[in-house]
Amino acid sequence: MRFYTINALALVVFFGLMLAGFFGDIPAWLYVLFVFIWVLITAIGSFQIKLNYHFQSLNHNYKTSENCISITFDDGPNPEFTPKVLSILKEYGAKATFFLIGENAERYPEIVRQIIEEGHTIGNHSYSHSKNFGFFSAEKVTAELKKTNSILKEITGEDLKLFRPPFGVTNPNIKKALKNTEHFSIGWSKRSLDTTNLSEEKILKRITSNLKKGDIILLHDSSVKTIAVLEQLLLTLSSHKLQSVPVDRLLEIEAYA
Repeated sequence: MRFYTINALALVVFFGLMLAGFFGDIPAWLYVLFVFIWVLITAIGSFQIKLNYHFQSLNHNYKTSENCISITFDDGPNPEFTPKVLSILKEYGAKATFFLIGENAERYPEIVRQIIEEGHTIGNHSYSHSKNFGFFSAEKVTAELKKTNSILKEITGEDLKLFRPPFGVTNPNIKKALKNTEHFSIGWSKRSLDTTNLSEEKILKRITSNLKKGDIILLHDSSVKTIAVLEQLLLTLSSHKLQSVPVDRLLEIEAYA
Protein backbone atom coordinates (compact mmCIF):
# COMPACT_ATOMS: atom_id res chain seq x y z
CA MET A 1 0.00 0.00 0.00
CA ARG A 2 1.67 3.21 -1.22
CA PHE A 3 0.51 6.82 -1.48
CA TYR A 4 0.77 7.09 -5.25
CA THR A 5 -0.79 3.68 -5.84
CA ILE A 6 -3.76 4.50 -3.60
CA ASN A 7 -4.22 7.92 -5.23
CA ALA A 8 -4.10 6.43 -8.72
CA LEU A 9 -6.67 3.81 -7.72
CA ALA A 10 -8.81 6.52 -6.09
CA LEU A 11 -8.79 8.54 -9.33
CA VAL A 12 -9.88 5.48 -11.32
CA VAL A 13 -12.72 4.80 -8.88
CA PHE A 14 -13.73 8.49 -8.83
CA PHE A 15 -13.94 8.76 -12.61
CA GLY A 16 -15.75 5.44 -12.66
CA LEU A 17 -18.36 6.87 -10.31
CA MET A 18 -18.62 10.03 -12.40
CA LEU A 19 -19.09 7.98 -15.56
CA ALA A 20 -21.66 5.76 -13.90
CA GLY A 21 -23.44 8.89 -12.66
CA PHE A 22 -23.58 10.20 -16.21
CA PHE A 23 -25.46 7.13 -17.40
CA GLY A 24 -27.47 6.45 -14.25
CA ASP A 25 -28.36 7.60 -10.77
CA ILE A 26 -25.53 7.20 -8.24
CA PRO A 27 -26.62 7.86 -4.63
CA ALA A 28 -24.79 10.67 -2.84
CA TRP A 29 -23.83 8.39 0.06
CA LEU A 30 -21.62 6.39 -2.31
CA TYR A 31 -19.50 9.46 -3.03
CA VAL A 32 -19.33 10.24 0.69
CA LEU A 33 -18.25 6.66 1.40
CA PHE A 34 -15.57 6.86 -1.29
CA VAL A 35 -14.12 10.09 0.18
CA PHE A 36 -14.28 8.67 3.72
CA ILE A 37 -12.37 5.53 2.72
CA TRP A 38 -9.72 7.57 0.89
CA VAL A 39 -9.23 9.91 3.88
CA LEU A 40 -9.08 6.97 6.29
CA ILE A 41 -6.43 5.12 4.26
CA THR A 42 -4.36 8.30 3.89
CA ALA A 43 -4.57 9.05 7.61
CA ILE A 44 -3.56 5.52 8.59
CA GLY A 45 -0.68 5.57 6.12
CA SER A 46 0.51 8.95 7.38
CA PHE A 47 0.49 7.98 11.06
CA GLN A 48 1.88 4.43 10.71
CA ILE A 49 5.53 4.84 9.81
CA LYS A 50 5.94 1.06 9.54
CA LEU A 51 3.69 0.99 6.46
CA ASN A 52 6.17 3.08 4.42
CA TYR A 53 3.12 4.71 2.83
CA HIS A 54 4.71 7.98 1.72
CA PHE A 55 8.38 6.99 1.69
CA GLN A 56 10.76 4.29 2.83
CA SER A 57 11.69 4.22 6.51
CA LEU A 58 14.06 1.68 8.03
CA ASN A 59 11.96 -0.07 10.66
CA HIS A 60 13.93 -3.27 11.41
CA ASN A 61 16.58 -5.61 10.05
CA TYR A 62 15.32 -9.16 10.30
CA LYS A 63 18.12 -10.32 8.00
CA THR A 64 20.82 -9.55 10.55
CA SER A 65 23.09 -12.45 11.44
CA GLU A 66 23.76 -11.02 14.91
CA ASN A 67 21.59 -11.61 17.98
CA CYS A 68 20.94 -7.88 18.21
CA ILE A 69 18.11 -5.43 18.55
CA SER A 70 18.17 -1.64 18.83
CA ILE A 71 16.72 0.40 21.67
CA THR A 72 15.99 3.96 20.60
CA PHE A 73 14.97 6.99 22.65
CA ASP A 74 13.07 10.01 21.35
CA ASP A 75 12.60 13.57 22.61
CA GLY A 76 15.80 14.10 24.60
CA PRO A 77 18.10 15.18 25.92
CA ASN A 78 16.24 15.44 29.21
CA PRO A 79 18.26 16.71 32.20
CA GLU A 80 16.40 14.51 34.68
CA PHE A 81 15.97 11.23 32.82
CA THR A 82 18.61 10.96 30.10
CA PRO A 83 21.49 10.62 32.64
CA LYS A 84 19.52 7.84 34.39
CA VAL A 85 18.99 6.06 31.08
CA LEU A 86 22.71 6.35 30.33
CA SER A 87 23.59 4.95 33.75
CA ILE A 88 21.38 1.89 33.26
CA LEU A 89 22.67 1.28 29.75
CA LYS A 90 26.24 1.42 31.05
CA GLU A 91 25.41 -0.98 33.87
CA TYR A 92 24.15 -3.58 31.40
CA GLY A 93 26.73 -2.92 28.70
CA ALA A 94 24.02 -1.89 26.22
CA LYS A 95 24.25 0.69 23.45
CA ALA A 96 21.33 2.72 22.13
CA THR A 97 20.35 5.50 19.73
CA PHE A 98 19.01 8.86 20.91
CA PHE A 99 16.90 10.94 18.52
CA LEU A 100 17.39 14.44 19.86
CA ILE A 101 15.26 17.55 19.61
CA GLY A 102 17.34 20.54 18.52
CA GLU A 103 15.91 22.90 21.14
CA ASN A 104 16.76 20.44 23.92
CA ALA A 105 20.26 19.85 22.58
CA GLU A 106 20.89 23.62 22.67
CA ARG A 107 19.89 23.71 26.35
CA TYR A 108 21.82 20.62 27.46
CA PRO A 109 24.91 20.18 25.26
CA GLU A 110 26.81 18.44 28.06
CA ILE A 111 24.29 15.57 28.00
CA VAL A 112 24.64 15.30 24.21
CA ARG A 113 28.40 14.98 24.62
CA GLN A 114 27.94 12.36 27.32
CA ILE A 115 25.75 10.28 25.00
CA ILE A 116 28.47 10.28 22.35
CA GLU A 117 31.32 9.69 24.82
CA GLU A 118 29.57 6.60 26.17
CA GLY A 119 29.39 5.00 22.74
CA HIS A 120 25.81 5.65 21.74
CA THR A 121 24.53 7.06 18.45
CA ILE A 122 22.52 10.25 18.03
CA GLY A 123 19.95 11.19 15.39
CA ASN A 124 17.87 14.18 14.35
CA HIS A 125 14.31 14.47 15.74
CA SER A 126 13.54 17.96 14.35
CA TYR A 127 14.27 21.28 16.05
CA SER A 128 10.93 22.06 17.67
CA HIS A 129 9.03 18.75 17.73
CA SER A 130 5.95 20.86 17.05
CA LYS A 131 2.52 19.24 17.32
CA ASN A 132 1.91 20.73 13.88
CA PHE A 133 5.00 19.15 12.33
CA GLY A 134 2.85 17.05 10.01
CA PHE A 135 1.43 20.26 8.51
CA PHE A 136 4.79 21.95 7.90
CA SER A 137 5.82 22.81 4.35
CA ALA A 138 8.74 20.95 2.81
CA GLU A 139 10.82 24.12 3.22
CA LYS A 140 10.03 24.38 6.92
CA VAL A 141 10.77 20.70 7.54
CA THR A 142 14.08 21.11 5.71
CA ALA A 143 14.92 24.15 7.82
CA GLU A 144 14.18 22.25 11.05
CA LEU A 145 16.40 19.33 10.06
CA LYS A 146 19.26 21.55 8.93
CA LYS A 147 19.09 23.68 12.08
CA THR A 148 19.20 20.62 14.34
CA ASN A 149 22.07 19.13 12.36
CA SER A 150 23.98 22.41 12.68
CA ILE A 151 23.45 22.55 16.45
CA LEU A 152 24.54 18.95 16.97
CA LYS A 153 27.54 19.29 14.68
CA GLU A 154 28.71 22.27 16.73
CA ILE A 155 28.37 20.20 19.92
CA THR A 156 29.77 16.87 18.71
CA GLY A 157 31.55 17.52 15.42
CA GLU A 158 29.27 14.98 13.75
CA ASP A 159 27.03 15.61 10.73
CA LEU A 160 23.91 13.53 11.40
CA LYS A 161 22.35 11.28 8.75
CA LEU A 162 19.64 9.62 10.86
CA PHE A 163 16.21 11.22 11.27
CA ARG A 164 13.07 10.11 13.05
CA PRO A 165 9.90 12.09 12.23
CA PRO A 166 8.14 13.51 15.30
CA PHE A 167 5.18 11.28 16.22
CA GLY A 168 6.21 8.96 13.38
CA VAL A 169 4.21 11.15 10.97
CA THR A 170 5.05 10.92 7.26
CA ASN A 171 3.74 12.87 4.27
CA PRO A 172 4.87 14.16 0.85
CA ASN A 173 6.40 17.34 2.35
CA ILE A 174 8.61 15.34 4.71
CA LYS A 175 9.56 13.14 1.77
CA LYS A 176 10.70 16.23 -0.19
CA ALA A 177 12.65 17.51 2.81
CA LEU A 178 14.48 14.20 3.25
CA LYS A 179 15.39 14.24 -0.42
CA ASN A 180 16.95 17.66 0.16
CA THR A 181 18.83 16.78 3.35
CA GLU A 182 19.67 13.14 2.45
CA HIS A 183 18.76 11.81 5.90
CA PHE A 184 17.74 8.20 6.48
CA SER A 185 14.26 7.94 7.96
CA ILE A 186 14.34 5.58 10.95
CA GLY A 187 11.14 4.02 12.22
CA TRP A 188 10.51 1.15 14.60
CA SER A 189 9.02 -2.33 14.79
CA LYS A 190 8.15 -2.19 18.51
CA ARG A 191 6.29 0.86 19.80
CA SER A 192 6.22 0.91 23.58
CA LEU A 193 3.60 3.64 24.11
CA ASP A 194 5.57 4.63 27.21
CA THR A 195 4.23 8.19 26.98
CA THR A 196 0.65 6.99 27.53
CA ASN A 197 -1.17 5.90 30.69
CA LEU A 198 -0.28 2.25 30.15
CA SER A 199 1.25 0.52 33.17
CA GLU A 200 4.90 -0.51 33.25
CA GLU A 201 3.81 -4.15 32.98
CA LYS A 202 1.76 -3.54 29.83
CA ILE A 203 4.49 -1.46 28.23
CA LEU A 204 7.08 -4.14 28.88
CA LYS A 205 4.73 -6.79 27.47
CA ARG A 206 4.20 -4.75 24.31
CA ILE A 207 7.95 -4.57 23.77
CA THR A 208 8.95 -8.12 24.67
CA SER A 209 6.03 -10.03 23.11
CA ASN A 210 7.47 -11.87 20.09
CA LEU A 211 10.65 -9.83 20.35
CA LYS A 212 13.25 -11.07 17.87
CA LYS A 213 16.63 -10.14 16.54
CA GLY A 214 16.49 -7.21 14.17
CA ASP A 215 13.72 -5.37 16.02
CA ILE A 216 13.90 -1.62 16.69
CA ILE A 217 12.26 -0.51 19.95
CA LEU A 218 10.84 2.97 20.49
CA LEU A 219 11.14 4.48 23.99
CA HIS A 220 11.33 8.04 25.34
CA ASP A 221 13.92 9.24 27.88
CA SER A 222 11.33 11.41 29.58
CA SER A 223 9.70 9.59 32.50
CA VAL A 224 10.24 7.47 35.60
CA LYS A 225 8.09 4.79 34.02
CA THR A 226 10.46 4.42 31.09
CA ILE A 227 13.43 4.07 33.45
CA ALA A 228 11.73 1.14 35.20
CA VAL A 229 10.74 -0.46 31.91
CA LEU A 230 14.27 -0.09 30.50
CA GLU A 231 15.86 -2.05 33.34
CA GLN A 232 13.35 -4.88 32.99
CA LEU A 233 13.82 -4.87 29.23
CA LEU A 234 17.59 -5.19 29.53
CA LEU A 235 17.16 -8.12 31.93
CA THR A 236 14.84 -9.77 29.39
CA LEU A 237 17.33 -9.23 26.58
CA SER A 238 20.04 -10.86 28.65
CA SER A 239 17.90 -13.92 29.33
CA HIS A 240 17.18 -14.24 25.61
CA LYS A 241 20.84 -13.70 24.69
CA LEU A 242 19.98 -10.55 22.74
CA GLN A 243 22.14 -7.44 22.74
CA SER A 244 21.12 -3.83 22.18
CA VAL A 245 23.30 -2.02 19.64
CA PRO A 246 23.03 1.41 17.99
CA VAL A 247 20.53 1.46 15.16
CA ASP A 248 23.17 2.24 12.54
CA ARG A 249 25.00 -0.98 13.40
CA LEU A 250 21.78 -3.01 13.30
CA LEU A 251 20.74 -1.52 9.95
CA GLU A 252 24.30 -1.57 8.56
CA ILE A 253 24.24 2.11 7.57
CA GLU A 254 26.32 5.19 8.43
CA ALA A 255 25.02 7.39 11.25
CA TYR A 256 27.17 10.38 10.31
CA ALA A 257 28.30 11.93 7.03
